[in-house]
Amino acid sequence: MGWNFELVDGPYGGTTEGPAWDGTGLLFTHIPESRIYRFDPGTGTSSVFKSGTNNANGLMFDADGTLYACEGGGRRVVRYESDGNATPLTDGFSGQSLNIPNDLAIDPQGRIWFTDPYYEGAGGPWSEDRGNRVLDHDSVYRLDPLDGGYETHRVTFDTTRPNGLLFSLDHQSLYVAQSGREPEEKRELREYPVNSDGSLGKYRLLHDFGAHRGIDGMVLDVDGNIVATAGFEQSGPGPMIYVFSPSGEVLETHPLPVDRPTNCSFGGADLSMLYVTTSDGHLFRVATERKGKLAYPPTMG
Repeated sequence: MGWNFELVDGPYGGTTEGPAWDGTGLLFTHIPESRIYRFDPGTGTSSVFKSGTNNANGLMFDADGTLYACEGGGRRVVRYESDGNATPLTDGFSGQSLNIPNDLAIDPQGRIWFTDPYYEGAGGPWSEDRGNRVLDHDSVYRLDPLDGGYETHRVTFDTTRPNGLLFSLDHQSLYVAQSGREPEEKRELREYPVNSDGSLGKYRLLHDFGAHRGIDGMVLDVDGNIVATAGFEQSGPGPMIYVFSPSGEVLETHPLPVDRPTNCSFGGADLSMLYVTTSDGHLFRVATERKGKLAYPPTMG
């Protein structure tokens, strides 16, 4: 059955990202404006939730409802406190500045995993110049809670511009969108086994997008399927939502009415409404027959 996407906000111009359901409304970032907006389904309108976010991209709630963000322009990962302040959790690795933190996932142990690609322009004007890149790798990291702070560990050594990331239902696998822009870079959906010590094993290739735009963001449903945004108009099958089984089988594809979807998350009273952001600043939603599996709010039934 085809999905009928409804435009509920935007386009803002420039990328919207980081959709995160807070229980009754949807937070999403507008990266160029350094703002987080909150869409209220009851009124059908959005309001500014937070300003001055250093080009925040990915957002994620932990199981307690605390909000975390990748602030790409600040080259850091932060926790937003109840008073509105941002507590930095990490801004570097091995004494060097991070690239442009992009997306994050949180496991049941409270460890925060994030991707750190260098996408030109994603962190604001300074990031247009690739000469401002300091690290010689684009990796996935794990932040371990330690003595009131966090310890930063690099966990991938074979990624270029990793983007969205997502845990499997049992948290034994970490799905990573390997989403390079250059012809020599791969565009793949990968599954990395999570070892008992928090390191990652050798990945299994679930889907190869070839020369075409790969996955940007993704979310899990209650059956363990991966719902992902990918594709663009310039090549391949076009902009769409993919639904992959845990083994990488393409279960469904749903074309979008605009180019370059960036991320998606479930919301609504029963978590069956899918919200989608785009590179031009749209916010779409579509009623689905699927149900989201989110860390917060806890999925009932």
